[in-house]
Amino acid sequence: MKLLDQVPKASFGLVGGSGTLSSDFPARTKDADVMILADELHFATPYGASPAMRLFAVGEKRVLTCRMHGWRSGVTRADASRQVFWVFREAGVRRILSEGGVGTVNKLLDLRDFLIPDDYLDLSCRKDVMLDGRYLLIMRDALCPELRRALIAATRKHYGGRIFTRGTYAVTDGRHFESPAEVAMMQGHADIVGQSIAPEVYLAREIGACYAGLYFTVNYGEGIRRAWSHEDMADIFYDDAPMIGEILLDTIRSIDADDKHCECESLRKETLLKDVYNESSSKG
Repeated sequence: MKLLDQVPKASFGLVGGSGTLSSDFPARTKDADVMILADELHFATPYGASPAMRLFAVGEKRVLTCRMHGWRSGVTRADASRQVFWVFREAGVRRILSEGGVGTVNKLLDLRDFLIPDDYLDLSCRKDVMLDGRYLLIMRDALCPELRRALIAATRKHYGGRIFTRGTYAVTDGRHFESPAEVAMMQGHADIVGQSIAPEVYLAREIGACYAGLYFTVNYGEGIRRAWSHEDMADIFYDDAPMIGEILLDTIRSIDADDKHCECESLRKETLLKDVYNESSSKG
């Protein structure tokens, strides 16, 4: 594996999850406006070699993407996230989309419901995942309202099923599913549960980028319904990936990377402890 030192410029980042994994996004799209510019790009980062990245274009817009949040055997999920978002920062990424399959916590949700959350609940143990600690992160509107509106519009265009335009994503460490007691504890506090939105919301805010996610319910949280079928989840994994890919492409097509009307970048502030971090960095 050859490690690259130079990261190509891109305004958009896409963190691929289980929703697009089986479609090798966007390689199988029939969209003539989409072109893969480079593939299997591995970059040298301060946190180790990055996962394979793909650079593609949607018209004139350049996008860097990775598969399954950069997770892979032998690399901690914290380091995988650092690697991906360090690359995004070096590329100049301004807008980041994420997608994935999630479980239900809200009893009103069914399989194949879409949810574009407007808040999150971090129940993971990965609390101190940062790139350099320069910023105090204000986590109001951690899911960018502008990106969310674009995702909602694109999802309505491509999907005739149920779409929930707000809700709370509870994040746990995984890779195991949650116990019935854990799901019961989350009820009334969250709607869906998954394993990826944190630390990504923190890292996106740290690099000054907008972040939002598209999530498809693929299993019932334990205790929500009768025992769910792994076959149901597998069917969703393979059957619905092309549609999810088209939603993401249309979202990118509909928004501008630089013409922002949100607070995302302004909600990171220089930390009052910057002298402490600078001293620690110089000693390290």
